[in-house]
Amino acid sequence: MIFSRITGTGGYLPEKILTNQDLERMVETTDEWIRERTGIEKRHIAAEHQSTVDLAEQAARRALESAGIEGKDLDLIIVATTTPDRIFPSTACLLQDRIGANGCAAFDVQAVCTGFVYALGVADKFIRAGGTKRALVVGAETLSRIVDWTDRTTCVLFGDGAGAVVLEASEEAGILSTHLHADGRYDSLLTVPGGVSQNAALCREGRAFIQMKGNEVFKVAVNTLGRIVDETLDAAGLEKSDIDWLVPHQANTRIIAATAKKLDLPMERVVLTVGQHGNTSAASVPLALDVAVRDGRIRRGDMLLLEAFGGGFTWGSALVRF
Repeated sequence: MIFSRITGTGGYLPEKILTNQDLERMVETTDEWIRERTGIEKRHIAAEHQSTVDLAEQAARRALESAGIEGKDLDLIIVATTTPDRIFPSTACLLQDRIGANGCAAFDVQAVCTGFVYALGVADKFIRAGGTKRALVVGAETLSRIVDWTDRTTCVLFGDGAGAVVLEASEEAGILSTHLHADGRYDSLLTVPGGVSQNAALCREGRAFIQMKGNEVFKVAVNTLGRIVDETLDAAGLEKSDIDWLVPHQANTRIIAATAKKLDLPMERVVLTVGQHGNTSAASVPLALDVAVRDGRIRRGDMLLLEAFGGGFTWGSALVRF
C-alpha cells in the first residue's frame, strides 16, 4: 500500500516587522489589549516589491533543501493562498517556473486559513492513488494587502508569510488521515466582500478588505475544532494521549488553548507561533510546523495533529506520523 510522508519542511517570513507598539500609533488600540485578546506581539509584513509567489519561493526552496531534492524531481505543486499574485495563471504555476519544476501538475487551493490542510489532503490523495511520487505543498499569503489598516478589530490580527512541505510516496504511513469540511452558511461572518464578478468596484477602489465579526467567529471556531478533534481520533482509533504535538492554525491563543484542553494537552505540547507571526492564514500551519521541526521539538516518529479553521467557513485536520 502506498502512503505519503513529509520528508522536508520550509518557512519564510518577510524582514519587515510590525509590532503592537507600531499599531498603537496607527489606530486606537494598545499592546495590552492585543496581547490579552489574541496573544499576538508582532507580525511580519511583505515589502512593497514582494508578492505571494516571492514568499512561496523562499519557503519552497527551504523545504526542497530539507528533503534533499530539487524542483525537477517534483510531480505535483499545490499552493494554498487567499492572496494570489494574479487571477491567472495560478501562484503554483508562477512558483513552478521559479524552482525549475516545469511540466508537473500545478494549481492553487483557496480555503482561506484551512487552505494548507486542504492542500495537504489533496496531495496525499494524489500520492495514495499512485500517480504522484513527490509533491510540494505550500501555504503562502500577503494578507497585509487586504487589511484595512484603519480597522482596529482586524488590522491587529494578520501578517504575511509562507510555509511549505515536501510529501513523498512511502511504504510507511505518514499522513494517516485528513478530514476536510465547509459550511457556506457562515459566509458573512468572515469575508472580503469584493471580487471579480461581485462588487468589483470595491477592488477597483482599493476597498476590498477583510471584514470579521470576531465574537461569532470565535464561538463557531471553538465548537467546530472541538468536534474535529473527536472525529480525527475516532477515525484512527487513537486516544488523546497518543498525540505528541498539536500544530494548530495560529488565529489567537484563546482558540488554540481551547483545542489543547479538548485534547488534554498541556500548552507545552502545542506549537505556538501566533505571538511572533500573527495570523498568516494558509501559511500559519506549515510555518508553525517548520519552526518546531527546525528547533528540534518535533522529531521523527512523533504523532502530530494539524488543524485549522477559516472563512467560508472551512475547517479541517490532518493526523500525521512525522
